[in-house]
Amino acid sequence: MLRTNTCGELRIEHVNTTVTLCGWVQRIKDLGGLTFIDLRDRYGITQLKLNIESDTALNQTVKGLAREFVLKVTGTVIERESKNKNNPTGEIEINVRNIEILNASITPPFTIEDETDGGDELRMKYRYLDLRRNNVRKNLELRHRMALETRNYLDKQKFIEVETPVLIKSTPEGARDFVVPSRMNKNQFYALPQSPQTFKQLLMVSGFDRYYQIVKCFRDEDLRADRQPEFTQIDCEMSFVDQEDILQTFEGLTRHLFKVVKGIDIATIERMTYADAMKFYGNDKPDTRFDMKLIELNEIVKGKTFKVFDEAQVVLAICAKGAAEYTRKQLDELTEWVKRPQLGATGLVYARHNADGVIKSSVDKFYNEEELKKWSEACRSQPGDLILVLAGAEEKTRKAAGELRLEMGNRLGLRDKNKFSALWVIDFPLLEWNEGDPNLPASLAGRWHAKHHPFTSPKPEDMDLLNTNPGAVRANAYDIVINGVEVGGGSIRIHNKNLQAKMFEVLGFSKEEAQKQFGFLMNAFEFGAPPHGGIAFGFDRLCSLFGGAESIRDFIAFPKNNSGRDVMIDSPAEISDEQLKELFIKTYN
Repeated sequence: MLRTNTCGELRIEHVNTTVTLCGWVQRIKDLGGLTFIDLRDRYGITQLKLNIESDTALNQTVKGLAREFVLKVTGTVIERESKNKNNPTGEIEINVRNIEILNASITPPFTIEDETDGGDELRMKYRYLDLRRNNVRKNLELRHRMALETRNYLDKQKFIEVETPVLIKSTPEGARDFVVPSRMNKNQFYALPQSPQTFKQLLMVSGFDRYYQIVKCFRDEDLRADRQPEFTQIDCEMSFVDQEDILQTFEGLTRHLFKVVKGIDIATIERMTYADAMKFYGNDKPDTRFDMKLIELNEIVKGKTFKVFDEAQVVLAICAKGAAEYTRKQLDELTEWVKRPQLGATGLVYARHNADGVIKSSVDKFYNEEELKKWSEACRSQPGDLILVLAGAEEKTRKAAGELRLEMGNRLGLRDKNKFSALWVIDFPLLEWNEGDPNLPASLAGRWHAKHHPFTSPKPEDMDLLNTNPGAVRANAYDIVINGVEVGGGSIRIHNKNLQAKMFEVLGFSKEEAQKQFGFLMNAFEFGAPPHGGIAFGFDRLCSLFGGAESIRDFIAFPKNNSGRDVMIDSPAEISDEQLKELFIKTYN
C-alpha cells in the first residue's frame, strides 16, 4: 500500500507516529513561511503542516500545487494548536517531511464542496468529480449499507440469492421494453427485463422456496425525480405462503433496515384497503404522517342553488388546522395551484373558522351560518382552522383533493422527512380499463389490463366475478408505503394453469398469443407448481427515503438525466452503418 493510514482515522493518540497519507488537495492556506493543506480521501480530511521556509525542496513542490492534485505525503502526527471540533481529525495535523505529486489536476468545472457551485447538468457531466463530494459519497455509503443489511436479513430467513437473465423476451404487458437486436438471429430481438417476474416464479416451480436478488431492471417510460430508465429492485419470492406470511416477513425486513441503518424503531405496520386509501386520501400511497383526511360533503352542500356543488359528482373537503389566517392572496394562489393542468380543478371554495367561532366562506351568498356549521361539524373544524373544498367529477376531484392535502401538509410543515410512517395498502383492484395510457403500448387501449401484472392471483372470494364483473375483482396484492412513497409491491401469484389461461383471456389474449408469449410458464405450472407469492422493493427509492431526499439520482453512482441521457459518456448515441448492417436494421429518415 502507498499509504499507512487514511485521511479520516488519525486522532490525538497517534501523536508522534510517522505516517504516509494519500489523497486529493481540498484547499491550500498560504501563511508565508507556513503552508497548510487539507488532504481529502473517501474517509475524511487531515490537515498538513508544511514549513516551506526551512525546506527548499518542499517549497518548490508546494509552489505548483492546486486543488484536486493527488498527493502522497509522509510526516509525523502532531497536536494542533488551533483545534477544529467540527472535524474528527481536528485535534491533530501532519508535520510533513516529504511530499510527492502522484498526479496533477486541471481546475475542476465546479468546487468539490458540499455546497457546490455546479448545477445538475454540469455535475452529471462530470459525475466522477461530483462523487468526490462528501454528501454524494455518503449517499452511496448508505446504499451499500442498505444492500448489506438486506442480504444479512434475508440470509437469516433462509433466502437464496439467484441471478436471472438480463437478455429476455419482450412481452406486451407493463411499460415499454428496451429491446436489443440479435446479430446471430436475423430480425429477432431480446428485451431487457422490467422485472425478473417469470423467472422467479419458475424458481418456485424448481423448489427454490425462498429466492431474492438485488437486481437491475429496465423500463422505457417517461422520467421524473423518482424514476430512471434503469433501476434496482430487492426482488423476492416465497413458496407455500399466503399474503399474511409475506407481509410479516417483509415488515420484518423494513423494521430491520430502519433499526440497523437509521437507529429507528418502527411500530407494527398498519393495514389499509385500497378503497379506504382512495376514499380518505385520494391516492393509493397515502402519507399518514399527518391526518387531514378527505371528507365528503355531498349530502350537506347539495340542493342550495350553488350550481358548482349541485352538478358535481362529488364534493370533497379537507380541514387545514391553524390555517384560518391565510390571506386572500394566499388563497388566490392556492386556487391557481389546484387549477393547474396537472390537477384540472375548476376552482376552490373555502370557509374560515375564525377565532371567535364564526364561520365565513367564499360562498356565503348560498350558505347561511347554520349550514356552514354543518360543514364545520363534518370536518371537525375548530376556531383557527381553514376548510378547503373541491367539487367535480369523482376520479379527477378525488385525485386533486389528495394532491391539495399533500400540498397543505407541505405548507404547514407536517411532512417532516425525519419522521417515518409506514403502512400496507391491500385489496387492490385486479384489473383496470385502459382507454389509452401513454405509458402503455397502444395495443392495450380499449381493454382490461392488469393493475399489478397478469400473474397476480384474484382474491379467492372474488374468483367468480372474473366472468361477470372483472372490474370488481380484488387482487391478492399489496404495496408497502412509507411517507407517501410506494417503496414496494407484490402479490400472491397464480400457480394454476387453467386460472392463468382465464386471466389471459380476460386481458384480451387469444389462446395462441398467450401460448406464444407465456407458454413456457403455463407449461411449468403442469409440473407441480407450489402456491407462491412475492414482493419487490424499489431499492433506489428506499435509499433516497432513508437519505431524506426526493430524487433517487444522488443514490445512483452514474444516473441518467430527465431525458434518459448519460451526459457524462453521451449515451444513447448513434452507431455506425456497419453495425446496423450486421444487426439487419434499416435506418429511416
